[in-house]
Amino acid sequence: MFHARTVACAVAAAASVALLPAQAQAAGSVHIYKIYYDSPGSDTRSNASLNAEYVQIKNGTSRGVSLKGWTVSDASSHRYNFGSYTLGAGKTVTVRTGSGSDTTYTKYQDRRAYVWNNVSDTATLRKASGTKVDTCSYNSSRYDYKMC
Repeated sequence: MFHARTVACAVAAAASVALLPAQAQAAGSVHIYKIYYDSPGSDTRSNASLNAEYVQIKNGTSRGVSLKGWTVSDASSHRYNFGSYTLGAGKTVTVRTGSGSDTTYTKYQDRRAYVWNNVSDTATLRKASGTKVDTCSYNSSRYDYKMC
């Protein structure tokens, strides 16, 4: 009986921990949501391949947040600067590496080379003041993306 109760408590504790959101994805924050760091297929530097590499920023708050002057960068200091832009409440913006026409929820870095290393790198989101808002690191060649 004691063993069954111990196992049941352990299972319940594990289930409650699994339900907690990751710290970076906590509700009420603007954070790095996903990095797709290894675009599908060969790295040909075609615009389609470059745009298949991206980082997503999510606004988990209940109001729009101005990202004017905010930056997202990798460990080698490749930096994307947000211009005058407000990310809506609960919305996600995708920042693609290649070229394209910016829309409300897709921005383009207009680069001709990849930003995110295929095996390991760190994305850092900063406010215009330079204050670090969030980071997300990966170290795997087994996957092509990381949910942060």
